[in-house]
Amino acid sequence: MSFIDLSAQSEKTIFDGFFAKFIHTDQITIAYVRIEEGKFLPPHSHPQEQITTVISGELEMTVGDETQVLKEGQVGVIPSNVVHSGKALTPCYVIDVFNPVREDFKKL
Repeated sequence: MSFIDLSAQSEKTIFDGFFAKFIHTDQITIAYVRIEEGKFLPPHSHPQEQITTVISGELEMTVGDETQVLKEGQVGVIPSNVVHSGKALTPCYVIDVFNPVREDFKKL
């Protein structure tokens, strides 16, 4: 699996208003996520480290007890098992990278 055509993949709903296309390797999961304006991902945690890059839009992200509005080109880094949440202040497109693989996302 050296090359992937994301346009050939269908979006999967990962939460109300959060839609993603995935690439899974042996070590990481990459999620290309479209988020509808006003949608909120409640506080949660997981054992994977996560890096979220905002490609477009404005995403209010809380990591631990720190909240910041991320805009195009800004990145949020979420350590393993740290509670975090997010709200799309505008329609957003983000890329999430998880290590290790999100086995739960493989089942979608």
